[in-house]
Amino acid sequence: MQVKTNAGAAAEALAAAFLARHGLRVLERNWRVRGGEIDLICSDGASLVFVEVRLRRESGHGYGYGGAAASITPAKQRRIILAARHYLAGKRECICRFDAVLLDALDPQRIEWIRDAFAAD
Repeated sequence: MQVKTNAGAAAEALAAAFLARHGLRVLERNWRVRGGEIDLICSDGASLVFVEVRLRRESGHGYGYGGAAASITPAKQRRIILAARHYLAGKRECICRFDAVLLDALDPQRIEWIRDAFAAD
């Protein structure tokens, strides 16, 4: 099990506030199921939005392993999709999408929101 760092929790709080300012309603935070976790589950009108929040900080040598977007690997996407399927089990059919909120610093001015960042198979 992965434990949230203070920076990770702060990034999720910034992302939740950012999305709320843009009209989304946060329904769940850190929703977990065996094999996956969803950072934020939101509603956007009639759509259900599963949001991955990624924080990558610059080091003295640049990003090294890539920025926040590069950290959402295909394996990570599969775990998010698995968790989303569990969340949706037994619920009425709805329109869903997977978004990403990327931060390269804990700065609300540097948030990048990617709608439909990836899709379920």
